[in-house]
Amino acid sequence: MKSKLLPLAALAVMLSLVSCGGNTGGPTDTPTSGNINISVDESFRPIIESEVNTFEGIYTNANIDAAYKSEGEVVKDLLNDSTKIAILSRELTPEEIAVFEKNKRFPRTTKIAIDAVALITNRQNPDSLLTMEELKRIFNGEAKTWSAIDESSNLGDITIVFDNNNSGTARYVRDSLITGNKLPENTFASNSHEALIDYVAENKNALGVIGVNWISDFDDSTAIGFLNRIKVLGISEDPNPVTTGSYFQPYQGYIAQKSYPLRRYLYIVSTEARSGLGTGFASYVAGDKGQRLILKSGLVPATMPVRVIGLGNQ
Repeated sequence: MKSKLLPLAALAVMLSLVSCGGNTGGPTDTPTSGNINISVDESFRPIIESEVNTFEGIYTNANIDAAYKSEGEVVKDLLNDSTKIAILSRELTPEEIAVFEKNKRFPRTTKIAIDAVALITNRQNPDSLLTMEELKRIFNGEAKTWSAIDESSNLGDITIVFDNNNSGTARYVRDSLITGNKLPENTFASNSHEALIDYVAENKNALGVIGVNWISDFDDSTAIGFLNRIKVLGISEDPNPVTTGSYFQPYQGYIAQKSYPLRRYLYIVSTEARSGLGTGFASYVAGDKGQRLILKSGLVPATMPVRVIGLGNQ
């Protein structure tokens, strides 16, 4: 009798699993449904919030939990497999790729936009134009006062402010302007991008470094409010510009034309081994609808043309 009961018991277990959808603990998400968490460089919170909200509005069975963190924390999440989707302003390094491959994980990188780093000052600061050479002097600590940049300036010591010491913007400045050297002692980090803008708006000696998508969407009342409180600097690659026409602000068209020098790319990095919700979201952002949102935000889509639109804060 026992020999007949055992197969029946096994069959009952199998039927119970089928009745529960066959879930044995593996992934249950699809490209348009389910639940995932993603890690995002907080520099891109405005545009990624828009992408996530729109995606979830189209695919109502999808839930994407986005955690906005410093660039270093996002990479750490990806390396320790606490997320399979990361959004960054850089590609993975050979050392990071080696870690993934050692663990039989093979990341895929998709370029989704061209972004820019904007430099902002207090509205009382008369300096609205800087050359790249002047920027390098500021960020390597050679020029510590505004009068070192403009002898006629009545302002005092320059205070450089980032969103986070471990942020993508800080890393970009170190890599692009001071070739990996340490930032000067007059550099500080705020607790958030909102706090950074508040500080610059309230301190006339401040120089803020911020991702341009925080101030580039003219349909966003928050971005417009930020612009009304600060000044966005024009930058020239010419060390001795003759006219103001050599300076460019981070307008969308100037970023696309490579006239504005402080450009960087935005990537989605996926380590999904199957076609899940993360893959679906990455495909959406890189596709027509997702790229149109990037165009609207003031960044440059990876696959669409743009036109010149000014930031309008002069």
